[in-house]
Amino acid sequence: MTNGRRTVLAAAGALTLAIASLGVASAQEVVAQPVAAVDQLPRGQEVSRTVIELAGWVVASKDSQGYPFAVIDKASAQILVFGGDGRLRGAAPGLFGSAIGDHVAPGIAGLALREIPGRDRTTPAGRFVGGFGPSVDAGRVLWVDYDSAISIHPTATGVPAERRVERLASPSPGDNRVTHGCINVSPEFYEQVIRPTFERGGVFYILPDTASLAETFPEFVHARETAEGNEGKRGQRARE
Repeated sequence: MTNGRRTVLAAAGALTLAIASLGVASAQEVVAQPVAAVDQLPRGQEVSRTVIELAGWVVASKDSQGYPFAVIDKASAQILVFGGDGRLRGAAPGLFGSAIGDHVAPGIAGLALREIPGRDRTTPAGRFVGGFGPSVDAGRVLWVDYDSAISIHPTATGVPAERRVERLASPSPGDNRVTHGCINVSPEFYEQVIRPTFERGGVFYILPDTASLAETFPEFVHARETAEGNEGKRGQRARE
């Protein structure tokens, strides 16, 4: 078993515990790790507790309403994709907006790429309901948020100086901020996981760069604080 594979298995196991803590009795059945899950995460790179707990909350609360979903961590440059049944379909590195931030500049969807100011080349944070649809210059694309022109698409060579393919292959997330705001994944991950999983649409949860988690996902934070409070009370009773 490869180190990367162990990372995804560990994440799936932790996800089961996260769901169980939020009150789902059949958590093991809900997120049992499929053998065919695609793992492209760099060797030795871990999945954060926040990502795992957010995914667990999505499944436990049915926030995606049965649609497939992705939890996207800009800081770690990771994308975890789940089916509508809550099962992990794959995990991979991604490329994101070159500017640190979570805002969407007014009117940005109407600008040509070269017209977007550097400060506004952000990948926004939040919960987005998206799906495949037409674009003006790239054919049919997977829109994460149509209004802000954010999509997920395979990495292309594009501008050679940007070295997007090399950045995606790098084990460090520090060099994965290079796009105009869209999210890039490897062509293999796009075809094997992204395209078939989101063929009928899905929900995308993008963690913030600078905004607070409570501001971005208030219901998730409230549920987590409640679960932690209940766990503390159980521990206190045990000591009594």
